[in-house]
Amino acid sequence: MSPDATCWTLIREAAGGDPAARERFARVYQPVVRAYLAARWRTGGRDADDAAQDVFVECFRAGGLLEKADPERDGGFRAFLLGAARNVARRHEARKHPVAGPLPPDLLADDTGPAEAFDRAWAKSLLREAARVQGEAAQRAGPAALRRVQLLRLRFGDGLPIREIAARWGEDAAKLHHEYATAREEFRAALRGVVAFHQPNAPPGEIDRACAELLALLG
Repeated sequence: MSPDATCWTLIREAAGGDPAARERFARVYQPVVRAYLAARWRTGGRDADDAAQDVFVECFRAGGLLEKADPERDGGFRAFLLGAARNVARRHEARKHPVAGPLPPDLLADDTGPAEAFDRAWAKSLLREAARVQGEAAQRAGPAALRRVQLLRLRFGDGLPIREIAARWGEDAAKLHHEYATAREEFRAALRGVVAFHQPNAPPGEIDRACAELLALLG
């Protein structure tokens, strides 16, 4: 996929049957859909995994959701995906009175549902993508960049303070703090790229605000 690709590029390619695009689409969005369904059915006894698979069947089938996705829709693809998950959930909830035929093309979501779970899963998914982008860039850049990626993982993944990491690595803590600041900037740059991918044509200030909101959702 080209460097100037957007989520709509991915969606068009996935709708056209491109295997790599479909794999990436499922990798990025499946955890989001499943988190929404699991939160919605926390006490309902329904299978969130099966329903999540149904969402992607609806996305990928000929004439399905991806072919109908509208870049001009308010809220962009995120809102469309949430609407799709809600409609599949309604279908599962109405199985005693099944509705024949495809999902309605207008995927307005008029119930509240566990939208907060969707938002948090969306944030986690984009942050994972940013970590992947940073990791791939580090592979190209060499050992120093890979070390900064590992530093972030130890700091945030394992919750280790910089002084403890410095002691483990036999490094000066002040020097490691400097590397940590560089690593954070590299991650922010990766996150800005991921957010821009999902919000094409958004001005830089809006991208920065969206990044801050994603980080805030996770505390």
